[in-house]
Amino acid sequence: MIELGVNIDHVATIRQARRTYEPDPVWAAVEAHLGGADGITVHLREDRRHIQDHDVRRLRELTQIKLNLEMAATDEMVGIACALRPEMAMLVPEGRHEVTTEGGLDVAAQEAKLKAAVTRLADAGIVSSVFIDAVPRQIDAAARIGARVCEIHTGPYAHAYHERGRDAESPAVLAELEKIRTAGRAIRELGMRFNAGHALNYFNVQPVARLPGIRELHIGHAVVSRAVFVGMREAVREMKRLLREGAAQSE
Repeated sequence: MIELGVNIDHVATIRQARRTYEPDPVWAAVEAHLGGADGITVHLREDRRHIQDHDVRRLRELTQIKLNLEMAATDEMVGIACALRPEMAMLVPEGRHEVTTEGGLDVAAQEAKLKAAVTRLADAGIVSSVFIDAVPRQIDAAARIGARVCEIHTGPYAHAYHERGRDAESPAVLAELEKIRTAGRAIRELGMRFNAGHALNYFNVQPVARLPGIRELHIGHAVVSRAVFVGMREAVREMKRLLREGAAQSE
């Protein structure tokens, strides 16, 4: 059954705007769990712009569903992950000046470094994931470094959906969706888990949820945005319903 991982980074973004103690990301994680989330995702950035070290420690101690730690493949971050032991660690590209992650990790260009990080994580009992574009050479490289999971970057699909009149049958949208479908097939053939995420929302998520073999979607900004108006628990409940409906119509 398809699973929903809720990214709560932007709860911390609101808190950090005032450098105060609320809203609490841990509280958001509990509410997301009660709404039906299967996991919690946080990105501990090198510049600590939203999630802080103490947030990750508290989430590890207090959440009752799986924790996915997004991070750059640096010695510092791998060390933090090995100490905290989240269920999954997702290696992502990271730039100090980007607003959000702007593209997939170039695994093929840094295989030796990433393989060393994946090995350290595996030795600590942590499942390694890589956030990549829907490109065959990146999928092949992910398999070579020992990644257990590939999360396909759905940003190009989501942006095409938004720019083409929110029309799921637009040729541009269908072309991007086909890239994700093809990537998912290759990922599964190589024995890895097929996840996806980035810029998915309540309007564009179901075509992705219908793709064969997709295991988990990670969604953050849209859920936190909806939660401003309806609360985190209801926002997650609505998204989980959309995922289940989409998966029930799997191609």
